[in-house]
Amino acid sequence: MQRWVLHIDMDAFFASCEQLTRPTLMGRPVLVGGMSGRGVVAGASYEARKYGARSAMPMYRAQQLIGAKAVVVRPRFEVYRLASQRVFHYLQQRVDLIEQLSIDEGYMEPAELVGASAEEVEAWAHQIRAEIREQTGLPASIGAGSGKQFAKIGSGQAKPDGAFVIPAEKQEEMLHPLDVEELWGVGPVTATKLHSIGVNTIGDLARLSQREVEITLGTTIGPSLWMMARGVDDRPVAPRAESKSVSAEHTYPQDLTTKEEVDGALERALTGAHRRLLKDGRGARTVTVKMRMADFHSETRSLTLGYATDDIATLRKAMQSLARYPAELGPIRLVGVGFSGLESERQDVLFPELDQAVISTETTFEEDTTATKRTWHATQDVFHPDYGHGWIQGTGHGFVSVRFETRATGPGPFKSFAADDEKLQPADPVDSLAWDLEELEELE
Repeated sequence: MQRWVLHIDMDAFFASCEQLTRPTLMGRPVLVGGMSGRGVVAGASYEARKYGARSAMPMYRAQQLIGAKAVVVRPRFEVYRLASQRVFHYLQQRVDLIEQLSIDEGYMEPAELVGASAEEVEAWAHQIRAEIREQTGLPASIGAGSGKQFAKIGSGQAKPDGAFVIPAEKQEEMLHPLDVEELWGVGPVTATKLHSIGVNTIGDLARLSQREVEITLGTTIGPSLWMMARGVDDRPVAPRAESKSVSAEHTYPQDLTTKEEVDGALERALTGAHRRLLKDGRGARTVTVKMRMADFHSETRSLTLGYATDDIATLRKAMQSLARYPAELGPIRLVGVGFSGLESERQDVLFPELDQAVISTETTFEEDTTATKRTWHATQDVFHPDYGHGWIQGTGHGFVSVRFETRATGPGPFKSFAADDEKLQPADPVDSLAWDLEELEELE
């Protein structure tokens, strides 16, 4: 029976998230990355790639290639993380076996496709892509083949926004003409060694004897690369390793300003994190409380117990010892509770001697934000009570120019304000996704 492995890769993921949540950027050459002289491109839209721009390129070079049309956007990793969670949450409901490789790609091996024809697999892949587009608004490419190597090559052939299936009978035809660097595990050092003996394509490697490969690449990596070059790839699709922590956090549309509101938010986060801890099946040694204030100043405080436990009363008491309130911190926008130091061996002690534990505190600011609300920068997320959520397109001479739009609005209006306009406030980038907060919490 034909085995089918599929590789899904979200197309130009960071840039696609920016174009999704800032519709004015659709169809424009978007560069995501650092805006300083030493900045590096973290992501480039396909419109930018047409000019030769690519990830890991110095930002100044990418801007030179594109010229005045380039749109440079500071990364918003919280947006990308939640978008990724939504994609893979959907896939986990739809596919029985998934191995997530990174924030924007993973392997699948659906049981329903065992023995399917190439045409059936392609139709299935297009259906998945369409459902992801409907669920998230984001484009994805899917490749399929008899193993991970062929699936990965297939997704590369499918880009952008397509599906490509490599039937078993066409593997050699597809694989052998490709540069040897396209083979999984062939990096710059290995490629140099292969080029030195005249191996430039995957077919060249496949035609070597095993002995020749072992002499050149060694007896560990050599045979595995040689087998893949010959079309044999039986590596399993395996779920990710056990998580190192579990957590739950909630962003509130209205700032929390009283002790009672914060206590309720802490209990809500504790309940969600504890539910995930019980599902994980291990106990936790470390309890963490995270809070983000209205000015985007963030504080994380942790307490480590002398043993691991899943007893909610014990965990609650630890959480309460870490709690801080608006009277100390100012209005609070986000509250989270996390458990780490997960262990299978647990102790059930009702009230530990918390005064013997060590509380550690970390205070941070979100990237590119400050405690001074009147300091603005290009591409920053903002909110205005009359116009809603938007992002700054330009600043200078005492004025701020804002485009008001989100994923849900389509291209929005452009307005200018005095830089000290009290109605204009910093905003949470996540709000640009315009997804229901309860929906987002289900993805955590």
